[in-house]
Amino acid sequence: MAENESIDGVPVTEEQIEAWTAEAEHGFDVDALKKRGRGRPGRGAAASQVIALRLTPDEVAALDARAAREHKTRSELIREALTALDA
Repeated sequence: MAENESIDGVPVTEEQIEAWTAEAEHGFDVDALKKRGRGRPGRGAAASQVIALRLTPDEVAALDARAAREHKTRSELIREALTALDA
């Protein structure tokens, strides 16, 4: 192993590599692995769709400034704006 190898800033030890090797050689529970969620959690019962949106640098700066002021994400602000269209 190369010196100073790390995962998320945590050094990887020879003992950790040996434990991973033993786990892999023993075999994995495939059913347990399939049960793990992948990606971000859903927002409701129906599947969500990702939509690409092009914004100018000024629009992104305005969105980010408002998001910081309101302690929200870009997505939250955009969803709120869309909801406001129905009001």
